[in-house]
Amino acid sequence: MAGKVFLVGAGPGDVSLLTVKAKKLIESAETVVYDRLLGKGILAMIPPSARSVDVGKRGGRHTMPQEEINRTLAKLAGEGKQVVRLKGGDPFLFGRGGEEAFYLRERGIPFEIVPGVTSALAVPAYAGIPVTHRDMASMVHIITGHKKEDMPLDIDFKALTAAGGTCVFLMGVSALPEICQGLLFGGMAEDTPAALVSLGTTAMQKEILGTLKTLPEKVKKEGVKTPAVIVAGQVCACMEKLHWRTDLPLSGRRYVLTRPKERTEKLSEKLKELGAEVIELPAVSTVFREENRELEEALCRISSFDILALTSPTGAEYFFRYMQKMKMDIRRLFGVQLAAIGEGTARVLRERGLYPDYVPQVYDGTSLGILLRNSAKENAKILLPRARAAGPELTQELAGRRDIQVTEIPLYDTVPGKHPLINLEEEIRTGEVTAAVFTSASTVRGFLAMAGEADVSLVRAYCIGEKTAKEAEKSGMKCAVAKEASVEALVEEILEDSKRAACGA
Repeated sequence: MAGKVFLVGAGPGDVSLLTVKAKKLIESAETVVYDRLLGKGILAMIPPSARSVDVGKRGGRHTMPQEEINRTLAKLAGEGKQVVRLKGGDPFLFGRGGEEAFYLRERGIPFEIVPGVTSALAVPAYAGIPVTHRDMASMVHIITGHKKEDMPLDIDFKALTAAGGTCVFLMGVSALPEICQGLLFGGMAEDTPAALVSLGTTAMQKEILGTLKTLPEKVKKEGVKTPAVIVAGQVCACMEKLHWRTDLPLSGRRYVLTRPKERTEKLSEKLKELGAEVIELPAVSTVFREENRELEEALCRISSFDILALTSPTGAEYFFRYMQKMKMDIRRLFGVQLAAIGEGTARVLRERGLYPDYVPQVYDGTSLGILLRNSAKENAKILLPRARAAGPELTQELAGRRDIQVTEIPLYDTVPGKHPLINLEEEIRTGEVTAAVFTSASTVRGFLAMAGEADVSLVRAYCIGEKTAKEAEKSGMKCAVAKEASVEALVEEILEDSKRAACGA
């Protein structure tokens, strides 16, 4: 198959601002060439199985020269690879995407441009700055603030200020004093509002508002991290009234989601809607047992069982997947009672028109075991397909009834997760990761494995149940526990804990 390069704009940092096409390309990528400017949440979306090439572009510092990047893209495409070239913001706005496209075209290599949301517009918007406004600015100028070492900025400030409107500078933190002096020299007034927004659209976003005269000193005093966007013009004054990002209840907070990727979407979306930055970093992954003779035999005699007990949404979905593999009609479950460990598992059943007969009030193995032990008929036969490494609590409770016969079948395996582009140990040490969400004891163990030697007591753990919390507490993490084992209750606990933290409780 012929190779092709996709020059993809990854936006300013917030995963939610990826275009639909960019998201699809990233999640299905086999080969990725990326800049370090990308947000952690976007890096985490790259499949761990993908071949990833770090070209090291950030803030003017390049570990790989542009000429070598060009050659790398051509070489990979020449090998027949579908190459996703990930660039922060938009590939054609100060991203040197045009140079890469010309290089590929000259060598007859197919390419496609996938535009991205540029930080020049998105970052001011997240800070409450409309770059144009009918009463303040009828035009906007986007300028690179990057300059070569020991060289002055190559900007005609007099022409820029004479044109009027809003000035947005990218890659200009180190040149901020010169930019402000240049605009003053060009004719802007000293009291013209000016702002710097650092790490815009992420949980670490920081805004500094001043004037052309005061902004450089304010930035020097407060300190900022790159990347940052500088905005000059009357529209900057709108920040004080149009701030919205900081009004969201989870604004400024970043959470690592540790549950398997296929079960992350609902929780991730709810947290993002509340203003949180989310990094989906599965601490475990599930491996479906494609060949399962024990399960096949059990399904062939499914009518001989009195109860089918399902202990996780993943297990429920895998069970029905195996039924489909065997071309078994759902009606074969007629006469078999259904037990679900909690609301998430029950939802998988209801989606197939099945309503569980048993759901414990407390969503854990012990409670389900007690419920079945007390409710199952005499000499009941229970089919229990679940993870190979499932906890013993459920079967221990059922063992209290000698007449109950349990057929436990490994349905899938859980293996520790790992992402080659996210160094969780370093993220914890530098304070980039301070909160994680756990939905099972296995996700806690997987998280600890990825955390290495980092001090995990610095991480706040949000847990879906007491068993999960006990596993987290053993490592020194301080825990907040959802009132019940559901995504909704977990989000509610995160919200309440955020409010308590804001009040200093």
